Amino acid sequence: MSQRKKSTKGLIAAMVLVVVGMFGFGFALVPLYDVFCELTGLNGKVKTEAAAPVDYKVDEARRLTIEFVTSVNGNTPLAFRVEKAKMDIHPGQSYTVNFYAKNLTDRKLVGQAIPSIAPGVATPHLKKSECFCFTEQPFEPHEERKLPVRFTIDPALPDTIVNMTLSYTFFDITNKQPD
Repeated sequence: MSQRKKSTKGLIAAMVLVVVGMFGFGFALVPLYDVFCELTGLNGKVKTEAAAPVDYKVDEARRLTIEFVTSVNGNTPLAFRVEKAKMDIHPGQSYTVNFYAKNLTDRKLVGQAIPSIAPGVATPHLKKSECFCFTEQPFEPHEERKLPVRFTIDPALPDTIVNMTLSYTFFDITNKQPD
């Protein structure tokens, strides 16, 4: 075999390995990104487990504004709203805000709310002791339900943050339930 054919085969083999490696990296990127975001709080990903109650010293001198945003994913047949779109709060104090969701169909539905917070650096400072986002939410046909969220903002939140947004997106996971 000529030297040129050998180098061509070597080049092709190297290119195939690069393509396979790129595909593998791309496939692994999503779970790696999720782990990275969970560890760092980057991208506003909020932990979906209850925080143990902590008695913080309330910072009466500091005031934050927290906005609440609701949405439903795609064709999810839920009406979803919040009682108050905005609250002025003091770090260290506990608050409760009520959300409401209603099944708009004639069938049972199971929903799951996914939270997000902006700015992302505030994520580790949001401590939720109660949230409907911790569990799947089964709804009977046309059932409306009050969904409370109890939270505290850790006073260690950087002073540069004066506005936060807590967003929930509801997903219809009815067909993803085990039979």
